[in-house]
Amino acid sequence: MKKLVLFGAGKIGRSFIGQLFATSGFEVVFIDISESVINELNRLNEYKVVIKSSHPDEIIKVVNVRGVLGGEVDKVTEEISGCDIAAISVGQKGLPCVINTLAKGLILRQKKFGRKPLDIILAENMHNADKYVKDILSSIIGRDYPVDELVGLIETSIGKMVPIMPKEEQEKDVLLVYAEPYNTLILDKKAFKNPIPDIKGLAPKDNMKAWVDRKSHIHNFGHAAAAYAGFHADPSAIYLADVLKIHSVKKFTRSAMLQSADVLMKKYPGEFSIFELTDHIDDLLSRFENQALGDTVFRVGCDLRRKLHRDDRILSPMIDGIQIRSSVDKILQTFVYGLSFKAKDEYGNMYPGDIEFSKSLNNNGLSYILSYLCELNPTEDHKIISRIISNYRRSLKKAHMSPG
Repeated sequence: MKKLVLFGAGKIGRSFIGQLFATSGFEVVFIDISESVINELNRLNEYKVVIKSSHPDEIIKVVNVRGVLGGEVDKVTEEISGCDIAAISVGQKGLPCVINTLAKGLILRQKKFGRKPLDIILAENMHNADKYVKDILSSIIGRDYPVDELVGLIETSIGKMVPIMPKEEQEKDVLLVYAEPYNTLILDKKAFKNPIPDIKGLAPKDNMKAWVDRKSHIHNFGHAAAAYAGFHADPSAIYLADVLKIHSVKKFTRSAMLQSADVLMKKYPGEFSIFELTDHIDDLLSRFENQALGDTVFRVGCDLRRKLHRDDRILSPMIDGIQIRSSVDKILQTFVYGLSFKAKDEYGNMYPGDIEFSKSLNNNGLSYILSYLCELNPTEDHKIISRIISNYRRSLKKAHMSPG
């Protein structure tokens, strides 16, 4: 049996990466810092994934799994040295620690097997994850180790949405995980050093940058458009599925996503067709409307400093669109809606960073926000800044004139 070593036994690790490989015949060895999760994996050697959709729940039993505590470095190193493929799904904050252990495993692998490459799937939603990991890995492992020859760093586009689980369900079974039906893992075809494994659900792509941008420009952007337009239409709404039942919100969200799709097609000529992207948008909207996901307007929209940054889901397609002379008015309106986003969680609390963002907007003004938090350049991006300020002022004037 072939073996996958997977750093991260979280929701994406268990419901997506681990599930794909285990159901295709691999043994999956999870590396995690949670003792309770690792102990249960080793006690049961299996876990359940509950598929949540408009249909009755489907339960998938994932078998041939076990775990190793991340702190047991010698054991982790041994697992890496002899595995067939590895994957990482820990979030950016956890990457440096993982890479340090990974380096030790690669050195032992070279001592035991010589020039035997290892492909590592980077199941992280971050731009240039391959470069980020390579830079840290190279600084740790030293010049004598040929990283470029022996390590395949496989960028991915993670499109799977994980439903929110009730606390009581988590307490009953620490391994149980909810998941939506979507199960396609888009990854960089050119980055593999070994033959691509025969795993159902893998979708290797030649132009990975285009597909990473597709995730950001359409999926992430569509999420933001629905959350920010939805909050604008009904600040009391809790669930994303509910705001998408408002006709004007769904219509705006779809139109804005199509506008961003047009930018994407012009940025990558020949990579996508309008028919493919329209189908993708309609499929995403259907998934966003999945009531069983339990996804909230708060979760989807919060963390404004990150989501309204120039390199993220709204300003990035807007900047691209302005450069290639595409229409961006609905993308711009999404950003303006985001500036007024103040959704609260189930306990009635705003995201701490959003409280600071709102205070800064009130105290320092929009120009400060755009320059210092969104990091738009007052000189190079003056046209974008001007359009945002003008649109924002119109929105404020309109709100002031509205009855009540």
